[in-house]
Amino acid sequence: MFGSIADRYDAFNHAATFGLDLLWRPRALWALRRFHSSPPTTALDFGCGTGGFARQVATSFPGARVTALDFSATMVHRARTLSIRGSSGPRLSFAVGNVLRLPFADGAFDLVTNGFVARNLRDLAAAFREVRRVLRPDGTFLTLEVSEPAAPAVRRLFHAHFDRAVPLLGRAFGREGPYSYLPESLRSFPPVDEVVAMLRAAGFPRTVAIPMSQGVVTVYLASASSAADARR
Repeated sequence: MFGSIADRYDAFNHAATFGLDLLWRPRALWALRRFHSSPPTTALDFGCGTGGFARQVATSFPGARVTALDFSATMVHRARTLSIRGSSGPRLSFAVGNVLRLPFADGAFDLVTNGFVARNLRDLAAAFREVRRVLRPDGTFLTLEVSEPAAPAVRRLFHAHFDRAVPLLGRAFGREGPYSYLPESLRSFPPVDEVVAMLRAAGFPRTVAIPMSQGVVTVYLASASSAADARR
């Protein structure tokens, strides 16, 4: 499904979010720096899609080697092509793989990120545990995801757009099927407090959820270290 939209993926996302997706990822990385000030030397971005978030991580942390991974080989090919055009450099590498069974050793990364992927995972708790496995003891996990706005008026406007306008826009882009799936993916996704609880249960005792754009999206920041450890 995602392979079929790789060539139009970025253009659709910009149109569907009125360009806000160009702001959400940089703001999430800004929140990450406030949450954990030590810059990473190794990072993994899973569900990388066309590689936009992975490239931003590489730019934000010039001393880090970044691996961009996706389940779709077509998406990985597209990400690699765009990165070559943008001259992202040798610090950015690519892999095809499944977040439920990551092809990396325990403690391989200082930072794991993903943007708008969590809703697509069939076993969210298992994915969180696998991320914890590949993180070092003081590593950080960043998840950026669509969420239900708390304010009733904002929630009504959000669903009018997300449930109705987005699939119609997908039809205009010639790919109605994949984009009709998006509203259903949100309905099956746990609320923010449950996601935080799942992260803590997976081995991230220090976890926060930061709403953005009136709660339309939420950035989850989770540390494998406790709050007490972070103060040392």
